[in-house]
Amino acid sequence: MSSSTKPSLTPVLMVNFIGTLGYSIIIPFLVFLVDKFGGNEFIYGIMGSVYPAFQFFGAPILGKWSDKYGRRKILFLSQAGTLLAWIIFMIALFAPRTELVSFDQSLVGSFTLTVPLIILFLARAMDGITGGNISVANAYLSDISSEENRKANFGKMAMSSSLGFILGPALAGLLGATIYEEKIPVGAAILISVTALIVIWFRLPESKANVVKPDLSRFKLKKLFATEQKDCYQLKQQNEDKIRSKSVFKIKYIPFLVVIYFLTFLGFSFFYVSFPMHALKVLEWNAFELGIFFSILSGMMILVQGPLLGKLSNKASDELLVSVGSILLVGNFILIGSSNVTIAYLALVFFALGNGLMWPSFLSILSKYAGDEQQGAVQGVANSAGSLASILGLLLGGLLYGSIGNVTFYTAATLLFVIFLLSFRMFKFKKTIIQPT
Repeated sequence: MSSSTKPSLTPVLMVNFIGTLGYSIIIPFLVFLVDKFGGNEFIYGIMGSVYPAFQFFGAPILGKWSDKYGRRKILFLSQAGTLLAWIIFMIALFAPRTELVSFDQSLVGSFTLTVPLIILFLARAMDGITGGNISVANAYLSDISSEENRKANFGKMAMSSSLGFILGPALAGLLGATIYEEKIPVGAAILISVTALIVIWFRLPESKANVVKPDLSRFKLKKLFATEQKDCYQLKQQNEDKIRSKSVFKIKYIPFLVVIYFLTFLGFSFFYVSFPMHALKVLEWNAFELGIFFSILSGMMILVQGPLLGKLSNKASDELLVSVGSILLVGNFILIGSSNVTIAYLALVFFALGNGLMWPSFLSILSKYAGDEQQGAVQGVANSAGSLASILGLLLGGLLYGSIGNVTFYTAATLLFVIFLLSFRMFKFKKTIIQPT
């Protein structure tokens, strides 16, 4: 596909924004729901880990399907799963709060499993198994990007995510402040998911030219995904072999980058399970205050990922921005666990600068080394590594916060410092890149 015929960025940025908006609505009130339905730190950690646990298995499959059948239809399939998950989530809010079993142990603390809590687990599992939309969207973005605009495009993608994270928590806080509590935000998430399906189907063109050409002489269900364009080509057997997940680790430098991906998600998972509990128990915030906090954070990240990253993209290398961003995140995790609200907000500056500079730059590096043919497979494997890290981080983070409190944030700071040290190796990789002629 020539650069002149590549699809516009707008539809995929819109899909990413809508998806993030729907996802981020859950952030401010999930911890309060878990607490209300009988859970504690341990259950909240498990609740958070259910999504990445199922995504761990689903993302590589969806990533490879997107290489083979096209990005658009797999994005549609993933978003349909998200819609179903939100419908199940809504059912949990109306379910009777029947107690099933209670626990009171020193390791996991005291909690009660109830019917709505079990239904919430089912909803998160459904969303996770079809939750490969991030890796497929990143592969789509790589398809339509060139070497000159790759980093800027990933910055725009990250900015669209941050915009979703601004509006999502704010909407949750505002809509959840009525007598209907969480029901209106969840209803909004359902409408947002329907909107995403409409945008994908009617506004998002296919980005891959080499979609499998179907043989309609023998009908198989999987061939429904195989028709997308008139000019499509049959994948050769050797290309079928190349998209296997195992072959991803044979690509030069990809194993090292997957390790960075894993450690990043592990560190952030400690934060995402610990900070809502910290806000609930130490800062004594409600869902509205927590929603405003995340909205301000996302707003600051938009400024970093948009204007600032745009100015730096031509002046600083991806490798340098990863190094600088990771050390700034170390400062964030050291400060974020403070019981002082002012210091907690000060940490947002480090968070926004660190994450806003590091993550788009790292994704740009990963995309460059993945190549064109295996972009979806590499993104899927990386996403699975992130999911595995999230599973471990959310489970361990819940246990750690229940036993050692704010020290959990220092654990995250240590992981980001390890990434800072490892990032210097990427400067050596850059020297070996063969620029296209």
